[in-house]
Amino acid sequence: MDVLKRVPVREQDAQVRAKNFEEVCFGYNAEEAVAEASRCLNCKNAMCVKGCPVSIDIPAFIDHVKNNEFEEAYQTISESSALPAVCGRVCPQESQCEGKCIRGFKGDPVSIGKLERFVADWARENGIKPKKAEKMNGHKVAVIGSGPAGLTCAGDLAKLGYEVTIFEALHAAGGVLVYGIPEFRLPKDKVVAAEVENVKALGVKIETNVVIGKSITIDELIEDEGFEAVFIGSGAGLPKFMGIPGEQANGVFSANEYLTRNNLMKAFQEGYETPISRGKKVVVVGGGNVAMDAARTALRLGAETHIVYRRSEAELPARVEEVHHAKEEGVIFDLLQNPLEILVDENGWVKGIKIIKMELGEPDASGRRRPVEVPGSEYEIECDTVIMSLGTSPNPLISFTTEGLDINKWQCIVAEEETGATSKEGVYAGGDAVTGAATVILAMGAGKAAAAGIHEYLSNK
Repeated sequence: MDVLKRVPVREQDAQVRAKNFEEVCFGYNAEEAVAEASRCLNCKNAMCVKGCPVSIDIPAFIDHVKNNEFEEAYQTISESSALPAVCGRVCPQESQCEGKCIRGFKGDPVSIGKLERFVADWARENGIKPKKAEKMNGHKVAVIGSGPAGLTCAGDLAKLGYEVTIFEALHAAGGVLVYGIPEFRLPKDKVVAAEVENVKALGVKIETNVVIGKSITIDELIEDEGFEAVFIGSGAGLPKFMGIPGEQANGVFSANEYLTRNNLMKAFQEGYETPISRGKKVVVVGGGNVAMDAARTALRLGAETHIVYRRSEAELPARVEEVHHAKEEGVIFDLLQNPLEILVDENGWVKGIKIIKMELGEPDASGRRRPVEVPGSEYEIECDTVIMSLGTSPNPLISFTTEGLDINKWQCIVAEEETGATSKEGVYAGGDAVTGAATVILAMGAGKAAAAGIHEYLSNK
C-alpha cells in the first residue's frame, strides 16, 4: 500500500448517475476504511482538530477505526458531533480538517470525511446510538429550527441533562438538510431521518408545523411556556434576486424553491404530483454549492443545464468536488458571464436570458478580483427555466416579533461569536440566522458554542 495515496472512493458512473437521484458516492467498506485509517500519523499536536469547527478528536476516532473498533470510533465522534453521517458527506473537509492534515504535505491528506461517514453509517446499520445524559437537571430550553445549528445545540444540551424542545416551521425535521441538499448528495430517509432520530434518542422533543412569530412568539415561550433560555437556529431561507427585468416571469425560481420542491415535496419521484417546471434548457445563475445542487438536479430532471457565473473557475465558491461532479455529469459552465435581463414571451414565460461577458479587474473588498463588463459583448441564450442561486438572508419574522432582539442591516440577528448570546437576555442565536448563508459545519459549530453559552448562563442563574 502506498501511504502517500488515499484509498480511492467508489462512485456511481457519471453517465448513469446523471439520470437518477441515488447517492453519487458509495463510501468505504470496512476493509477500505481500516486501510485509509492506517495512513494517519496520529499527530500529538493534531492540526486537523484545529481545522474542525466542532473540534472532533480526529486522531482518536481514526485510531479506533484502524483497530476495527468502530463502535468506539462512533462514540468518540458523538461526543462532539450530532450529525456525523451528514458531515461525512457535505462538509468542506478539503478546506478544514483535511486541509490541515500533516500527511497532506507529502501526498494525499487522510480522507477524514469519508472515514467519519463510514463510522456513522456503520453505527446506523448496527443500531448504535449516542450516549444519553445519566440524569436530568430540571431546566427547560427551547430551540427554534431543526437544521444543523438547532440539532447540534439541542443534542449538546440534552447530553448535559436539559429538557429540550425543538420548534420546526415545516412538517419534516432537518431544515436545510431535508429541503436544500439534494437526495443524490444526502439521502433523506437513510441518513437525515436517522440523524434526527439519534438526537431524539438523547431525549430531545421536536414539534413540527410551528412558525415562531406566528404560532407562538419567543416572548411567549419564555413568559408562558416556562422555557428558561431560547436558541434561534432558524437559518436563512429568504432568497436574493438580481433585480433585473423579467425576474417575475413564469419559469424563474429561486434555488431554494426549486430544491425544496424536489427534496421535501419529492418532485423527482414518480407518483408525486408536485408541480415543477422541469425545463428542457435550464440556466442557473451563481457559483456556490447551492448552484451546483440546483444545476445537477435540473440535469437529472432531463434538462440541458448551464451555470452562468460572473467570475472565473478559480473564484467559484463551490466545493471542488461538487464542481468536478457537475462537470462529469454534463453541466455546462458559462464563466465570466453575467445576466442583464430575462427574456419573456407573450404568455409570461421565460424564453431566454440576455448575457454580457465579464473580465476580472482589481480586487474588491473580499480580496477577489472584481468582475467588470466587457462593452458590446451582449448575447442571448435560449432557455425555458432560470434558477437564481445568489444567496439567502434570514426571514425577518422572528426579529420583528421579538422585543429587544437586535439585527443588522442584512436582517441577521446580532449574536456573540463565542457564546451565541444576543441582545435579549436568555436568547441565543447561531448559524445562518446570524451569519447569512454558510456551511452546515459552521452552523453546527455555532450551535455547539451556543449550547455551551446557554449552559453557563443557566448554571450561573
